[in-house]
Amino acid sequence: MAGPVPELEDCATRCATRLSDADRVLLASHIDADGLTSAAIAASALERAKIPFETVFEKQLDETAIADIAATDYETVLFTDFGSGQLEIIGEHEERGDFTPVIADHHQPADRETEYHLNPLLFGINGASELSGAGASYVLARALAEVQNGELRSTEETSADSEWTDPRSDGGIVTASGTSDARTDNRDLAALAVVGAVGDMQASSGELHGANAKIVEEGVEAGVVETGTDLALYGKQTRPLPKLFEYATDVHIPGISNSEGGALRFLDGLDLELKRDGEWRRWSGLSNDEKQTVASALVQRAVSKGVPASKIDQLVSTAYVLPAEPVGTELRDASEFSTLLNATARYERADVGLGVCLGDRGDALERARKLLRDHRRNLSNGIDLVTREGVTHEDHLQWFDAGDEIRETIVGIVAGMAMGNERISRSKPILAFAEKNEDEVKVSSRGTHNLVRQGLDLSVVMGEGSRAVGGDGGGHDVAAGATVPKGEEQTFIERADEIVGEQLS
Repeated sequence: MAGPVPELEDCATRCATRLSDADRVLLASHIDADGLTSAAIAASALERAKIPFETVFEKQLDETAIADIAATDYETVLFTDFGSGQLEIIGEHEERGDFTPVIADHHQPADRETEYHLNPLLFGINGASELSGAGASYVLARALAEVQNGELRSTEETSADSEWTDPRSDGGIVTASGTSDARTDNRDLAALAVVGAVGDMQASSGELHGANAKIVEEGVEAGVVETGTDLALYGKQTRPLPKLFEYATDVHIPGISNSEGGALRFLDGLDLELKRDGEWRRWSGLSNDEKQTVASALVQRAVSKGVPASKIDQLVSTAYVLPAEPVGTELRDASEFSTLLNATARYERADVGLGVCLGDRGDALERARKLLRDHRRNLSNGIDLVTREGVTHEDHLQWFDAGDEIRETIVGIVAGMAMGNERISRSKPILAFAEKNEDEVKVSSRGTHNLVRQGLDLSVVMGEGSRAVGGDGGGHDVAAGATVPKGEEQTFIERADEIVGEQLS
């Protein structure tokens, strides 16, 4: 296999061979942007390999969800962007012969082994920052194409001087030497893997690195990804310029960030044609010279207002663009694409997000855009609520309980976005509670990469803290979640605070 991550090649090939031998596959995936892109990559690879499959999505892969999967008559189940942390439960079903699991995940694995388990953490690669769930699915997809090509080549070698047709996608001809185009070897799926990694906050340091960077390289070579240095602001494709700068809060620029009037005055002071036909232009529509002029003025403003040099450096990052998508649309920018996907599954419409990933630019895209508008409104309302009501500060963490006023599917996003607002610290991780059902409460946690560098691991905090009160949880070092029984919130907070204190001491 000439895949992007050599350390995973043997494992990926084993997993791909198992899938190739299956009569049909049940594909189960998580619902966030990383989960949706993971599912889309796996679905595309299975379809091209002519392996029949069905797709299901789960907000949380708990005992009930796994039991429901086991109750189907599928002998092979492919888990993407989850499964590793639930290996103890999955393993029990595997031992009973309910199904054979194939797992492509990047979360912390449970202390149990299974044969077909593709996870970067098992090979010394950081799953929180170097390879996303979509990245693991991409590695598997590349291996599946290689296995399929190998089987077809073996068939060709037994036939006399015949040219064979790849039966997987568009009937393209593949020579016996194995030469293939980006679709035939699944390299075109690198674009979705990049969207998934960005959506999983793995580019928060300014760019994707590690195994993710290898996937980016393949995407560039395949012509489905373009990279370049650009302003590190969200909304460069779709937001009018004043809103782009007003909402530029990751690096706070006094007089511009969070100030509609300040952003307008900043732009009006530039000697550029930033309006056309009475409408503000968008960053994506500016020429390179215009972008340079605006960016230089922004940096000068930051310097004059005393913004530290380290923060100013964060104004520039690597942009990941999907050149096949139209300029000025959410789908052209990996960050905006991932936000669009998050807005679908978090409102129980994972099918819509999957449709967009698989190329539906009609009904699915329009529905996704409607969900995105609703999502943004809900996030804004949630952030206003948390800022207004404030948080409770413990010794080592801070928390709030949204009850039923913020959906449990978005409360973690709200918590992360609220950090740094009035009385909400960025020097402590934040926990957010929201009602899940009559018996359980959802807990989402967010930290910062600076806290992670100091030793914070929210996956451990959520996992150990929730299990101490009869719940369960996990995730990544910078973002994790859990479910705890109602009435156990305070005990959970006390234990979580202890663990964070130990980690940061």
